[in-house]
Parts: sequence; C-alpha cells; structure tokens
Amino acid sequence: MDIGVDISLYPLKAEYVSDIHRFLERVTADRRLRVVTNSMSTQLFGGFEEVMDTLRRALQATYEPLDAGAERAVFVIKVFGPLAAA
Repeated sequence: MDIGVDISLYPLKAEYVSDIHRFLERVTADRRLRVVTNSMSTQLFGGFEEVMDTLRRALQATYEPLDAGAERAVFVIKVFGPLAAA
C-alpha cells in the first residue's frame, strides 16, 4: 500500500536553515521514496513501511541533537492514502 506524507519542519531557533537542509538530506537519501519539496513543505511518496521507516529515522536524527540543549523543533505532518498504484 502506497501513502503520501506532507511534512514541514520548524526549528525553534534563529539559525534554522541548516537543520532543515540536514532533514531533507536524510529523507532524500532513501531512493525507494519519491520526494517533492517546495518552499513550505516536503512530500514523501512510497510504500507505507518505507515511508514510515524513513520518517521515523529522520525525525529521531533531527530531535537527538536538540535534546542535548534547550532547543526545540516542531514537525507538522499530514499522512494520506492509500494512493492508487502508479
């Protein structure tokens, strides 16, 4: 079953651009997914397990360095599906 995820990352700090770029590098590294980016969000498309696994790893990798300090980040996520087979 294929799904789509629309995700936006809002690091709550002044220097936020590098955090967003690192997140995008993590999700685009998984060649099993189709990734579409725009100025407001990123969409991930693929099999349910692949999308959720990639998303879980990318979220954890984003939050772990923030846990050491007083920084925070907000993810806004929408999941939609099942999608029609391509």
